[in-house]
Amino acid sequence: QVQLVESGGGLVQAGGSLRLSCAASGTSFSTKIMGWYRQAPGKQRELVATITTGGNTNYADSVKGRFTISRDNARNTVYLQMNSLKAEDTALYYCNARPSMMFSGAWGQGTQVTVSS
Repeated sequence: QVQLVESGGGLVQAGGSLRLSCAASGTSFSTKIMGWYRQAPGKQRELVATITTGGNTNYADSVKGRFTISRDNARNTVYLQMNSLKAEDTALYYCNARPSMMFSGAWGQGTQVTVSS
C-alpha cells in the first residue's frame, strides 16, 4: 500500500521561501511520476509541478521561475522548493505518485502553506 507523507508547510511572509518534502513508502518510487498539487479554499485542486522518472519537469505557469521540484530516488523523497512566495500560493499542498498520467495514483494527506501579505 502506497503511503505518502508531506512535511515542510507553514506560515511565511510574502517573498519568503519554504521547502516541502514528501516521503514515499510501499511503492517503487523510482518508477513513479511524482507531483505536487494544491487546493485553496473554495477552489479545485490544481497542478503545481510534476517530475518524471527521467527527471523531466513540468510547472504551472503561475509558479514557473519561483518553484523547483526535485526527487531523490535513494531517499524515496520528492521536494518542492518554493521561493518568492505570494499570498495566492496559500493552499493545502498534496503529494502525488502515479505510474503514468493516465492514472490518478496515490495522494498524501496534504501540508498547509499560508503566505501572509
